[in-house]
Amino acid sequence: MELRHLRYFVAVAELGSVSRAAEKLFIAQPPLSKQIKQLEDEVGVKLLLRYPRGVRLTEAGAAFLIEAKDLLARSERAKKTARHTNSLHGGAVRIGYVPSAGHVVLPRFLDELRRIRPNAEIDVQEMITPQQVQALCAREIDVGLARAPVNFARIVVAAELEDPFCLALPSRHALSGSGPIDLRTAADCTFVSSARQRAPAYFDQALALCSDAGFSPKLRYEASTLYGVLALVGAGLGVAIVPSSAVMLAPKGFTLRPLSRPTRGGSLAFVQLRGDPNPFIATLAKLATAVFAELRKDVELSLSADGRTAPFGTPPAPDPRPDEV
Repeated sequence: MELRHLRYFVAVAELGSVSRAAEKLFIAQPPLSKQIKQLEDEVGVKLLLRYPRGVRLTEAGAAFLIEAKDLLARSERAKKTARHTNSLHGGAVRIGYVPSAGHVVLPRFLDELRRIRPNAEIDVQEMITPQQVQALCAREIDVGLARAPVNFARIVVAAELEDPFCLALPSRHALSGSGPIDLRTAADCTFVSSARQRAPAYFDQALALCSDAGFSPKLRYEASTLYGVLALVGAGLGVAIVPSSAVMLAPKGFTLRPLSRPTRGGSLAFVQLRGDPNPFIATLAKLATAVFAELRKDVELSLSADGRTAPFGTPPAPDPRPDEV
């Protein structure tokens, strides 16, 4: 079976006519009909039903059409990848990313990628961590920005960004201030959360932190993005558990305080398929490592600006117990 057979079949199937397909392909109708017959003989089933005024797909033909179009698309992508990779400034990459990485981490990574490979062909797709694992294994994406931990034998974590959880509070909230905070002090607060269907791992970790602290949060407001969560907090509608990288968004009206004695860690992972032979993937992993290191420094500086909070690695001052507040 050759690619030209697939192209001929797709043209006939989509146009519903051998004659119209022959015109589009700039070949005579009899040779085209012969090529389609050869394809059916090789596949071993009827793909098309012939009628006086055109053709229709059989059930097998409809299924075959999907696969044929996919194979043709992959062949085109293979050619593009080879041409781009042959260029010092090119390359092609498909990136999956979790929603919480879409505001700060992904833009930084893409900026650096464009800097070193200005002609790179980039495709990005938002997907939660389990979807990224499936897409990597199916080779539907090349790399991913996922929420750790990622425990799967075929997936490698090539770089990791510590992104611990903080409590976002309205600027005029009674608990707003500087330094780490015991989450138990917020047990009576109204909480704003992200939509679970968009970021289940993030949502579940936030809920688990509250559970570990001995209370069930009063979830009243929900937003589909991190920007939305912080906007509702800034409007004074409640408090929220957010990753520390949220400080880089710089919206107004809220304060971030690191959690003292957190029971759950938070981090983002740059993931790839184990043993991927594409040398461009190794370049991307090194780039992610550098971007993560620089971002962590910037987050630390932003969190510690004006003494608002303690940076990573600073031993937290003990919080008063809830009954002492």
